[in-house]
Amino acid sequence: MNHPDNRRGRRTWARAAVALATVGILSFSGLPQLQGTADAAVRAQRCDEMFGLTGTTPTNPADLPWATRDAVRPEAEWDTYGYPNQRMAMNGLTLPDDPAQRDAILDKLTKPYKMYAEGTKERVYATYKNYLQRNGGTDTKYGGFQNWLQEAYIDVYGRNPRGNAFHAKIVKDLKLTGPDWICEETVTVTDPETGKPYKRRFDAFNRRTREAVEIKSGGNHDASQAPKDRAFLKDPKYKDYKLRYAFGETQSEDTRRFTAGLKQLAGSGRVTTYEHIATPAPEYTPGKYTAQDTTRSIGRGSEVVRESPGTAGEMAQRNARMRAGDPQGLRGRGPGGVDFSTLELRYVGKPVKGQGLNYSFGAKKVDESAGLGYGGKEKAQLISDGFFTWLSLTPDRFWVNLNPDQPDRIMDKTFGTTDAGRVLLQADLQMKHDFAKDMDPRTGVGKKLFDTLAAENIPCTHGVRNWIVPKPAVVREQDGGLYILDAPLQVNSVPQEVRTPSPNGPCNLTEAQHKRVQQLMDSMIVPDIETKVNTGAAYADLRRVYSARVAAEWIRRQDAASPTDYHAFINSNKVTDWPLRGGNRSWTPQQTYKEYVKSFTEGDYSYPCEKAGQPATCVSGGVDFSKAPKKDIDKAQFHTQHTYLPRTTEISVKAAMTDDAENKGLLALGGNTATHTGTGGGTPTPTPTPTDKPTPTPSGGSSTPAATPTPSPGHTAQGDHQQPPATPPGDNGGGGGLANTGTEVAVVAAAAVLLLAAGAGLVWWRRRSTGTL
Repeated sequence: MNHPDNRRGRRTWARAAVALATVGILSFSGLPQLQGTADAAVRAQRCDEMFGLTGTTPTNPADLPWATRDAVRPEAEWDTYGYPNQRMAMNGLTLPDDPAQRDAILDKLTKPYKMYAEGTKERVYATYKNYLQRNGGTDTKYGGFQNWLQEAYIDVYGRNPRGNAFHAKIVKDLKLTGPDWICEETVTVTDPETGKPYKRRFDAFNRRTREAVEIKSGGNHDASQAPKDRAFLKDPKYKDYKLRYAFGETQSEDTRRFTAGLKQLAGSGRVTTYEHIATPAPEYTPGKYTAQDTTRSIGRGSEVVRESPGTAGEMAQRNARMRAGDPQGLRGRGPGGVDFSTLELRYVGKPVKGQGLNYSFGAKKVDESAGLGYGGKEKAQLISDGFFTWLSLTPDRFWVNLNPDQPDRIMDKTFGTTDAGRVLLQADLQMKHDFAKDMDPRTGVGKKLFDTLAAENIPCTHGVRNWIVPKPAVVREQDGGLYILDAPLQVNSVPQEVRTPSPNGPCNLTEAQHKRVQQLMDSMIVPDIETKVNTGAAYADLRRVYSARVAAEWIRRQDAASPTDYHAFINSNKVTDWPLRGGNRSWTPQQTYKEYVKSFTEGDYSYPCEKAGQPATCVSGGVDFSKAPKKDIDKAQFHTQHTYLPRTTEISVKAAMTDDAENKGLLALGGNTATHTGTGGGTPTPTPTPTDKPTPTPSGGSSTPAATPTPSPGHTAQGDHQQPPATPPGDNGGGGGLANTGTEVAVVAAAAVLLLAAGAGLVWWRRRSTGTL
């Protein structure tokens, strides 16, 4: 029977970023005590005997991390621990949403749910049927079988084992051994202000050093323990005792407020907190009903992506359910702690035929109260689809072009049927709109620009062509995998006129004036646009598909050397498995082009100006697109600047979503595609990658190859859109690739991977002597 104070598995998702940062993977699943029930932990016992650590020399109390102040475990020691939860193997089981279809399946189960074997679909369905019967035949709490399966059937089942495992880990790592350390010690405390007595059971208790320790595998506190802990601190019998809180994750904001209140109540030094950062890894044997995310991969990271709700409203409902169903703070960290709007591919492993592909995403960590943990499946799907698009199409197709004079040269026809192509074209249009806003002569950098032009007697601005290209991506090829450390984009801008008339009339400048106008634009406008492209939310999808392209080109190279499971995809020019999805299914390049022409000919905004010496109204529109640079990084630099990244990545791939030891605001979510890899048929023979044809050049000399896509973990050649990446093009591929700079360092060459050519002649910026455009 679970005691209200059974605090074995409290975890929280109050992190801002996930990255795998662990020195080693510690598994305590072999300890028999961890396989038992919560009842086994209720009886007070020497900690070393409880967890099989007799004979271990205890740590000097003065050397414990919480001895004098709050502390956090050193990054070099972050690791993982295993805990059993075989129910994870059932997380892919589905049940129709339609009540009639659902009941037709459930009605066939006539026995009590406990009579069906654990690990069978009948056991799961019968348990859900029992839940429905106890709630009048409706599921108003969870809103459907899938939510119930994850939040109630699987998560709740794993809480005690996870808490037990972390309890054992704390005892082992900190050496809370010897006759003085007693685990599961229950004491009677009385609140002197109310006279109310409480029974308080602590995870570890030391009467000699006068310490009480509460251990939480997550970052949440147990609200039901709050009055007991206040009474303990106020009870005269324990006025010399200190209360230690040990967490397995960073404390949530709510818990920080709680512990701060205890410190204020108790006085200096009596309450301290310690964050023993470690990533829990559920241990189970995958089976027929084990779920895979949009990339058909297995791993806790991919599971968190799969669990993420589709909308902010659904996320708010999920958080409310989780909080209501977990007053003791036992839940594990899930999608609520991830800002999926920042999800990008950060690592791909060496593709070994038949063994799948290791991968790891990065995303910002947030407190679950932020409500940002939605949309993960959509973002991961975009990365996955982009990755396979970059593999499947020949690089000469990776271009887009918004030019009012070229309605027939918007983008390659096949590329235009993919979300990767849509993202590039929409980003180009967004850039033009942002450029137009920056050129507003009434405010910000636009005003500064035109004030400078007026002071230099330059009456107007010429037409410009802006486009986005990638600079070299900073990568590190090591231990058979590729770390994508930075994948910046850069905005290029050059003078250009088009035949389509500007609504503001012509601008006739001398050669010296043209040069000066462009110089001012390059120094005032372009840097701001480039910052938006590299950091702004409006360009997040562009950055996602670019990181996918970087990874895809590396996979191409690996496949060229030795055929991989992705071999059949490369340069096949077949992209029907990675189409436009969701609300973008009906999108066409012509839609974006029409938006652009409207912006160019009618303007994005209007303002008073002067034409031919007469008062008039001018309009403005158009966007600039930029690409970001990359740097080479060698082994010594990588080790110095990213000491813990390999360990973090390994944890995210093999164990679970984890914190980044180098960046406390990031998380790493990984997995492996092995379950659904392979393209069918026999072992493919290497085929030379054809030399890429020159990328089509819009008038004005701009070329626009697409951004380097991120491989989606685990695509298949059939129609499920999930299989490992394919073969990279040769070094002379015109559409992009990783330039060889040594055996351990690879850099995406800026000149080789022009991401997008923004439209030639976007807008002709005019400014009369009055200071208007």
